[in-house]
Amino acid sequence: GQRDEEEAHHSLETFTFYLSEPLSKERVEAFSDGVYAIVATLLILDICEDNVPDPREVEEKFHGSLLEALSEYGPNYLAYFGSFVTIGLLWFVHHSLFLYVTKATRLMGLLNILSLAFIGGLPLAYQLTSEFAERSHNEIEAIQVSCVITFFASIFQFAIWTTALLHERETLHPFARYGGKEHAFMFAKLALYPCVSLGAFFLTCLLSEFSTTIFHLMQIVIPFAFLALRIFVRISLTVIKSVMSLSRRKAVLLEEEEACLSPSETLS
Repeated sequence: GQRDEEEAHHSLETFTFYLSEPLSKERVEAFSDGVYAIVATLLILDICEDNVPDPREVEEKFHGSLLEALSEYGPNYLAYFGSFVTIGLLWFVHHSLFLYVTKATRLMGLLNILSLAFIGGLPLAYQLTSEFAERSHNEIEAIQVSCVITFFASIFQFAIWTTALLHERETLHPFARYGGKEHAFMFAKLALYPCVSLGAFFLTCLLSEFSTTIFHLMQIVIPFAFLALRIFVRISLTVIKSVMSLSRRKAVLLEEEEACLSPSETLS
């Protein structure tokens, strides 16, 4: 009887210890890549199924002109490319984030699943923004829903980064810890989508007439903003380093001058 109790107690300790183990980083990345690939595939299937002109329609309505027929679906194609770029950039941010993560925890895995849940809603956001008539109330609400989906998909990625920073010695590569150049760039990169999507949401509430233009501008500007971020962060860090080096030089010069002065001059 005592032997059975000891074995049961030992198995219980092993089970609880296993629950506290960190997640496999490789499995988190593999699962995330699979979700991103499926979401992108669903987006491609949506655009191929519903937004291809019928040959009879081209002949009868557009007098055989394929370009005129395609121009009718122009807003749908613009929404498709914007949604695909959003998925691609969120995947790129996710890849950059886990490039610096050396060990994933259970909390990071939970936040990653929440982010993927909202990323899975991006094909729905594309269908909503391309389905309703232009400048209608439903279209404005659909654009706001798309901004909310993008915001939560990116803010949970930012939460993964924040969680990793709490135990940076165990979870992050030394290059990405506090005070480094890559840390500053990752912070700006992860904060870009939440800030822009939240700003676009409030702008569509205030300027409802230009909601479609604001949403498409957000989708077009963000890829160029990612390129400008690296330049901006490098310039900012260079300026900070130069200011700090100048202050250090002044401190060293003052110390040398004080060392060269005689004791009577120093007292005076």
